[in-house]
Amino acid sequence: MHGRLKVRTTEEEAARKKLEQDEKLKLYQAAMKEIRAKRDAKEFDRDLLDLTRKLLSSNPDIYTLWNIRRECFQELRKTLTEEELRDLHTGDLHFTEQCLQVNPKSYGAWHHRSWILETRPDPDWKREVDLCTRYLKLDERNFHCWDYRRYVAEKAGVQPESELEFCTQKIQTNFSNYSSWHYRSKLLPILFPHESDPQRAINEEKLQSELELVLTAAFTDPKDSSAWFYQRWLLGYSELPLDLAAFRYSGNLATVAFTKPVNLHKCQLTGSLDVLEGAGGWRSASGAAYDTTWTKLGESTVKNGTFELIFSDEQQQEHRMDIKASEGGEYVGVKLPKFEHIFGKAVLSQLKEQLESCSQLLEFEPDSKWTLLTAALLMRAIDRKAYHTRALEYMRKLQEVDSLRRGYYQDLGSKWAVEQVLEQWIEAGDFNAALDLSSLQITSLAYEQFMSIAKEVNLAGNQLGDRSLAKLVVLRNCQMLNLQQNPISRDSVEALREKLGGQIEILADFSNNN
Repeated sequence: MHGRLKVRTTEEEAARKKLEQDEKLKLYQAAMKEIRAKRDAKEFDRDLLDLTRKLLSSNPDIYTLWNIRRECFQELRKTLTEEELRDLHTGDLHFTEQCLQVNPKSYGAWHHRSWILETRPDPDWKREVDLCTRYLKLDERNFHCWDYRRYVAEKAGVQPESELEFCTQKIQTNFSNYSSWHYRSKLLPILFPHESDPQRAINEEKLQSELELVLTAAFTDPKDSSAWFYQRWLLGYSELPLDLAAFRYSGNLATVAFTKPVNLHKCQLTGSLDVLEGAGGWRSASGAAYDTTWTKLGESTVKNGTFELIFSDEQQQEHRMDIKASEGGEYVGVKLPKFEHIFGKAVLSQLKEQLESCSQLLEFEPDSKWTLLTAALLMRAIDRKAYHTRALEYMRKLQEVDSLRRGYYQDLGSKWAVEQVLEQWIEAGDFNAALDLSSLQITSLAYEQFMSIAKEVNLAGNQLGDRSLAKLVVLRNCQMLNLQQNPISRDSVEALREKLGGQIEILADFSNNN
């Protein structure tokens, strides 16, 4: 038995670790008590810096201690010479590097480093870019470092072309690099802007080459989400830009809707109706300061059969919409929203090839969620109307294969279904006709501000819950609302009726509710 190492039993090892942890905890609590005492006494000196250094060296994620270090710097700056202050800054830069070796993803350490550089008179931004390069060699997916790199590269004046090449190298090394793909999406609009359409991120030629790159990445590992997310960005799915959406003047009530929430009291609305004169009197549909839908009561003298409504937003950008006279002294106008981008022949050809590749992959992996979702998005990019039914089928399939995100797929499918009907209604041009959104299996409402001018809305036979009814407060011109065969409660319907003034007729049944 002599000369052999004693092997601790599991119980002995656990007891030993417990003692070590207890001892560390006592030391930590004692140090924190001393730090708090010095801070309360406003003793922001080098001793306090040393105390915080000891704790941060082993755990750089204690945000409070980084804040205390910055307080110390602020006080010491009042008494130190310029050279002493420079040495203090340099020392803390070295210290943050030590902390990042302990935890390369420490929010506190990265933030403190940027603060030091911003406060010192001679920051070396180029060195920081090189530091990021070294750290990203160790872990190319460290998103903290990628965020810091974007910040210091701009400060250092690094050319976007150089950073794009760096991103390309990292992607080629490892396609599963979400941060690099994201950085790429920030650089490309700078280097390859779309000249004729500011809503498009990059020009057609670059878009085609990027689609080829992302296809290679996506099909190398179909289960990795990085490239699929980047492809969605390339296809250009985003919110509608701020603009006028719809307008109706009927029965002394003016209703104006916007694609995004605005504060109409901070903006200007002009046109050939008396009710539009003056900024006062407008009320938001929801009562919030910023809203998509606003109403105003007032009589107006008919001035012209057709006029132009002009909206000047808070940035003094003008948005215009034609308003036409309707029967009964009403005025109505709707601007057809742009639900998709129009691609050129070369890009469309590339998109069709990618859709075919997705279809082939689905033959081997029919439950690949990223392939199903991307295929549906590609269909809408190629021909939204022609592929509408098939794209919704893919959404229903995704609810089965990726049940944890069922709600997301339901809402996305609902949004597409509403787009289809809303576009048909606007193109028909009869805004006294019912807006029929019945039996579409929609679970949520989208583009409700466009519905604000409808006199009749049919939402029967859907899956709308009580939460969705809150959006219907925009229906200020609606006289008939059909909510039958939806899982809604009587209380929510009565609350909606009250908010709409009680003049609206609402059809609803509550047989499916307890």
